[in-house]
Amino acid sequence: MGDGMKDRREFLKSAATGAVLLGSQTRLGLAGMLAQSGENSKPRVVVARDEALHGAGSQLDENRVLALLDRAVTSYFGRQKPMEAWKLIGFPNVVKNRVVGIKVNGLGGRGISTHAVLVQAICERLQQAGVSAGNIVVWDRNARDLEACGLKINTDRSKVRCFGSDIAGFEAEQESFGVAHVRLSKILTRECAVVINVPILKDHDLAGMTFSMKNMYGVVDRPDTLHGNNCNPAVADLNCIPLIRDRVCITIGDALSSIYQGGPGFRPEHLWYPNALIVGEDRVAVDHTALQILDRKRVAAGLPTLETAGRAPRYIDTAADAEHKLGVNDPKRIKLIEV
Repeated sequence: MGDGMKDRREFLKSAATGAVLLGSQTRLGLAGMLAQSGENSKPRVVVARDEALHGAGSQLDENRVLALLDRAVTSYFGRQKPMEAWKLIGFPNVVKNRVVGIKVNGLGGRGISTHAVLVQAICERLQQAGVSAGNIVVWDRNARDLEACGLKINTDRSKVRCFGSDIAGFEAEQESFGVAHVRLSKILTRECAVVINVPILKDHDLAGMTFSMKNMYGVVDRPDTLHGNNCNPAVADLNCIPLIRDRVCITIGDALSSIYQGGPGFRPEHLWYPNALIVGEDRVAVDHTALQILDRKRVAAGLPTLETAGRAPRYIDTAADAEHKLGVNDPKRIKLIEV
């Protein structure tokens, strides 16, 4: 992990291992368990903001990031204490000695990748919730992308591990759904019982936007084969592959900083600071919400919406259709919670 973050969290590397890990009561998680009728039947998306998150220049305030994460997760699960909320993340029957993966995104380079301070805050809370350090794997495509996030490669099971598919490799057999015919990373197939998706919000020259669902391009051997027709229906098809659909339990989306034009690479002239986290179990609802935030910024900057620019992320609507059924894209059916 990053040098500047060692001291505060080093003691967590041997955190308690005896607790039941993240034991929600249904495959849909607590949000699904609470969905009985009326407003509670809507998928929840939390947008948590802290305008003072960045200190001097672009430097993030570590303590404020942790506080923002706590506020986002407790608000999502309707709990007062962070540990009460963290123990509700994940699928049933996930017990000690099972691995939690944290899928980040470092493709954009050091200027616009998942922030290490957020990753470490998530690791801290997971350990305090009962996950042993060695049963947390922070991962992405390769070492270069992880290092772009400010993370260090580590395979030592006495600590939080951090490595890519360049080390783990890919399965020999393909998985398929629709146009997606891919070999999955062994980190997903052989390591992770559940995955927390931690993408970063960016404009994308082909897909329109990259966030929750498109972050899964980093778990396959040939993401280049999935970019036709502005990544539609490839993004939706990929997320329908059972091992991706079932193991990704929640998105804790990084909108601490973002690129609103010219992505997915780093464009400093189009960098902005939403100072937000976007949290939800419904990946479609999360992406729909993120799109509204991105489009509002584009309009404020004098740019057309992605729809007007001819780059609308159509895969969001596709993911919500009767064939894919990955989630909800209708704002009237999404319970948006802003804190």
